Amino acid sequence: MKTSAGILLYKKLQGNTYFFLVHPGGPFWKHKDAGAWSIPKGETEKDEDPLERARIEFKEETGKEIDGNFMPLTPIRQKSGKWVKAWAMEGDIATDNCNSNLIQLEWPPRSGKQIQIPEVDRWEWFTATEAMQKINPAQVAFIKEVLAL
Repeated sequence: MKTSAGILLYKKLQGNTYFFLVHPGGPFWKHKDAGAWSIPKGETEKDEDPLERARIEFKEETGKEIDGNFMPLTPIRQKSGKWVKAWAMEGDIATDNCNSNLIQLEWPPRSGKQIQIPEVDRWEWFTATEAMQKINPAQVAFIKEVLAL
């Protein structure tokens, strides 16, 4: 079974908790919003350290290194069947200078044509309520777990 690893960055301001989410790039996701956002994450290899993969994915999808006190969250299973292991970390980053790596994608599907797209095209901070509407529905559990800490 495929497993991804990611980091849920959050910050507290004036009694509110905000969550950092990323929006996938490319034509399929272009006009999707509610339920389309995610924590920065990526697939782990068989013998790879999941936290190290999560940190690599964060850098690939934001252009920024992340280090600090990572708190493991309860893994979730997405509708696709993929498991996601995540760590929460309190911190802050500016979204105006984030940048993503580029990936190859077959588009249109089954056309044999390859296009290059940014893996992530938007980065935003959301209140807990907003984040729970924006994020992949299975990942809402991560936000709820952080709020319960």
